[in-house]
Amino acid sequence: MAKVEVKQLLEAGVHFGHLTRKWNPNMAPYIYMERNGIHVINLYKTVAKLDEANEALSKIAASGRKILFVATKKQAKDIVAEKVAKVNMPYITERWPGGMLTNFVTIRKAVKKMAMIDRMKKDGTFLTLSKKERLQVDRLRQKLEKNLGSISEMTRLPGALFVVDTMREHIAVKEAQKLNIPIFAMVDTNSDPRDVDYLIPSNDDASKSIDIIMTQVTDAVAAGLAERKSEKQGEKEGKEEAPKETPKTEAKVKAPKEEKKEELKVEAVVEETVAEVKEEVKKEAPKKEAKKEVATKTKASKGDDLTKIEGVGPKAAEALTNAGLDTFAKVAKAKADKMKEILTEASSRLAHLDTTSWAKQAKMAADEKWDELKEWQDSVKGGVE
Repeated sequence: MAKVEVKQLLEAGVHFGHLTRKWNPNMAPYIYMERNGIHVINLYKTVAKLDEANEALSKIAASGRKILFVATKKQAKDIVAEKVAKVNMPYITERWPGGMLTNFVTIRKAVKKMAMIDRMKKDGTFLTLSKKERLQVDRLRQKLEKNLGSISEMTRLPGALFVVDTMREHIAVKEAQKLNIPIFAMVDTNSDPRDVDYLIPSNDDASKSIDIIMTQVTDAVAAGLAERKSEKQGEKEGKEEAPKETPKTEAKVKAPKEEKKEELKVEAVVEETVAEVKEEVKKEAPKKEAKKEVATKTKASKGDDLTKIEGVGPKAAEALTNAGLDTFAKVAKAKADKMKEILTEASSRLAHLDTTSWAKQAKMAADEKWDELKEWQDSVKGGVE
């Protein structure tokens, strides 16, 4: 791992702090000077603190514990996701889920649910659900993937927390403090260094500054992981040289029982997930039915569009509606002479209209036989057979 130099940090703009009026007095030991109303960070102290943090992170990675990286600000999220993914560590770049650390058991249940949905899709259980339930499961999976996808392999609390901008990620910092999890962070001149165990005084707003610091940090983590891997290989080689005294019969007897237990656990979780999804669908069903009823009532109150009947114009439709014949069903039951009388009373201009086929057309419309109605209307001229 190449050690970073002051010149490299200077070129990346790591030394730029915030405006002097926005500073935190506790950052005074790490500020070199003030120029044009902006504080300048002492890069020699940044290098020293970065080396200290990298050494600690390397040891944590070598011990086998996970380091959770948090960066939700726009200029940092893509850089952190790219760098951290290479060393296979968990990260949060979308939104910090409240209780991520302090309520870790609940978060793990959500992650397990995501894994079970994947298992359902592989073993075919997913296809046994109805179309509505499958849609519901897919939406749930997408939501969980967005918020928790990067921490799906984190089975226990992390060994450390690395934060970009402690002011923005203050909830994550407080949760880590409550659980005594070591906090590593890029700390700018407007932040409080007392909240962090291993601070790196640096510009946490510029993408170049974040990139160079994250490169150094992830390289340190990678070095720790490489050290752990070499130690494991050494242990494995030592075991292979030692005589194997484990009886094969015992292994054969125990393996099927353990597999059955695992299968039972998986089936129980799958059933639980399916039950939860069905329960959600049941809860939504009454709401949708209520909406349909409201829509039906609204449509009924407005009446049907009588102009769909061949020979009925806007004026004729208005006359029929005013007389109480505002739906296809009512027109279907009305007699031709009665409708003729209504039109004549409404206006002498409507008296010439032929109403003989209106009841027949309205019946087809009321039964929603639109294709049949259109075929009939195309076969006759002016609504007269």
